[in-house]
Amino acid sequence: MIKKGIILAGGMGTRMSPLTKAVNKQLLPIYDKPLIYYPLSILMLSKIKDILIIVNKGQLDQYKKLLPNGKNLGLKISYIEQDKPRGLPDAFILGEKFINKQNVAMILGDNFFYGQSLSILLEKCAKLVKGAKIVLHNVQNPELFGVAKINKKSKKILKIIEKPKKFVSNHAITGLYFFDKKVVDYAKKLKPSKRGELEIIDLINKYKKNKSLSSEFIGRGGAWLDTGSISDYYKTSAFVQAIENRQGLKIACLEEISFLNGWIKKKQINNQINFYGKCEYSNYLKKLIK
Repeated sequence: MIKKGIILAGGMGTRMSPLTKAVNKQLLPIYDKPLIYYPLSILMLSKIKDILIIVNKGQLDQYKKLLPNGKNLGLKISYIEQDKPRGLPDAFILGEKFINKQNVAMILGDNFFYGQSLSILLEKCAKLVKGAKIVLHNVQNPELFGVAKINKKSKKILKIIEKPKKFVSNHAITGLYFFDKKVVDYAKKLKPSKRGELEIIDLINKYKKNKSLSSEFIGRGGAWLDTGSISDYYKTSAFVQAIENRQGLKIACLEEISFLNGWIKKKQINNQINFYGKCEYSNYLKKLIK
């Protein structure tokens, strides 16, 4: 069972400038919650409680105002500041002490996941013992993503390609990954690409080469959205608003997930209500503990 998770919340967010010049992208709102709540909720739904958040240098205080140490949520949250982006696998090098030779999950701070059977899929992924597991989702524009070509009969991953110019597959690799304890050593052996960064595709291919790579699919009823651009950011916000207003249930309500997992009690939720103050989110929490 994977017990540790990393959220990559650094990066410059240049595609969303000038919004991101003063505020980190992961602290901007997706409808009624900061973006960081959504990837954090995914780790929590995976039953992961020990979480490292990697942030840009100089932005640590902003995050600690929102998520001090995780105790209020039944979690253990720690932080590492990153002086500059060096590619996704750098997270495992920076987080070596945190990982402490254990299996680990990583999610990108700007990725959004939603689906009826998502919790079942996440818990299945978190049971990883050896190797690596990637999460795939079908897309209309695979040329914009890293994609996996899969044998239809055996479900074996045949090839991993970054932004293919010719159609290979529409199975996009999402920003959610599960790795065994070898990930730190593999990341250290990677060489920077032409753009000067360590590439997640190269890391995944190391596991594929060793025949220890597997995958899971987000089904047709699920959604995966990348909020990296202005257009996708507002589409995601509109999606959350539509779902929440229709169902009366909140997506990525951290307190609700912790409460249902048995990690916190009504007292902690009352403390959170006082922390948030008078707002719609607090009203939702009040209904939760009635």
